[in-house]
Amino acid sequence: WLKTGRSAPPPPPHSARARSALSSQRPRPMVLIPKKERKQILEHLFKEGVMCVKKDPRACRHNELEDIPNLHVMMVLRSLCSRAYVTEKFNWQWYYYFLTNEGIDYLREVLHLPAQVFPSTLTKQRPTRPALAAAGASEGGGQGGWGKGKGKGKGYGKDE
Repeated sequence: WLKTGRSAPPPPPHSARARSALSSQRPRPMVLIPKKERKQILEHLFKEGVMCVKKDPRACRHNELEDIPNLHVMMVLRSLCSRAYVTEKFNWQWYYYFLTNEGIDYLREVLHLPAQVFPSTLTKQRPTRPALAAAGASEGGGQGGWGKGKGKGKGYGKDE
């Protein structure tokens, strides 16, 4: 190949030159997550319906689950995201994960939950006070305030 003017052939894949080129693309070590921690993460995700994770794999603890390393939470939710059980939004070094309908079905199956149980993001919030008391208070029997007066009383800049 020297006498013909052609360039040198590429190195074989097991040569030192090829290994040095691949060393920058070294695969990350596998993260082993205990089943107990994985179950806690999945239960919390199902209960809340959403989860926030700081992009900090070296953090000792997750901000919501204090006894679980942040890296474990990141890896479990990344796995769920790759299977389309959660959707991921990334903003200002935080990951936001939202359960999909397929994810709800999957977590029900994995956690052995009945079909009547839903995440808190899908359940309607009930008002704490009765509806009749709320309607009576807003009828004009109240104290007034911004926008509640109909031109009555003293206003700003009026001479009376």
